[in-house]
Amino acid sequence: MKLDTSGLENFAPIHGGLGDLCENLSAPASFPLPNCSDFDKFQKSSVEMVKPAKGTTTLAFIFKEGVIVAADSRASMGGYISSQSVKKIIEINPYMLGTMAGGAADCQFWHRNLGIKCRLHELANKRRISVTGASKLLANILYSYRGMGLSVGTMIAGWDETGPGLYYVDSEGGRLKGTRFSVGSGSPYAYGVLDNGYRYDMSIEEAGELGRRAIYHATFRDGASGGVASVYYVGANGWKKLSGDDVGELHYSYYPVSSTPVEQEMTDAPAS
Repeated sequence: MKLDTSGLENFAPIHGGLGDLCENLSAPASFPLPNCSDFDKFQKSSVEMVKPAKGTTTLAFIFKEGVIVAADSRASMGGYISSQSVKKIIEINPYMLGTMAGGAADCQFWHRNLGIKCRLHELANKRRISVTGASKLLANILYSYRGMGLSVGTMIAGWDETGPGLYYVDSEGGRLKGTRFSVGSGSPYAYGVLDNGYRYDMSIEEAGELGRRAIYHATFRDGASGGVASVYYVGANGWKKLSGDDVGELHYSYYPVSSTPVEQEMTDAPAS
């Protein structure tokens, strides 16, 4: 018995001469390469030219009552502000939070993915995953995708059986443990306020105010940060949101405008 394989052929039989078809129909696609001596350098500079600039301000620190996590809410691409209401503090589980800096899509996807893996770990082992384990899990995942264009700079903060934990993880697979971190274009300004006012024995209200003030001052100086300053607290009973204040309103609460009496304005006016 002979099998009929005509249906598996790439092209149907051509009836007529080849001259009836376009000459370039089967020709491979081609394009001219740029006339430059170092093509690799040209390619790298081209990627940097079209790469959108990103900016944000996120911070977290450990104190005696737990962990404070704070962030702004502005999403920007260079000078273009695309949103003022981005949720940059992502709930991984009821006892763990992640912050978002870098590419919004990358951070949101991998935080959701981490939340799924943490839940599967809890179901399989009948206990919550530790902050150390969750951060290491995320670092291993991002390390396997290094060099593929991911842009992630996140902090994993939470409370486990050993107490509060705080780790910084980036898209190159780097992982750092610490007590104070700030990530984003506004982080130098946030660090200035944070390092100046930080004390380990602060109350929850004092720690929340410090995080809020640090985010505000970063948004005041950094054009890529702004919107709403959100502050979360993570303790032994899980996380809770302490506040979410518009940074424009915070400006006038920190620097109230004093009205000058008309008589004083007339006195201060120079004589003509």
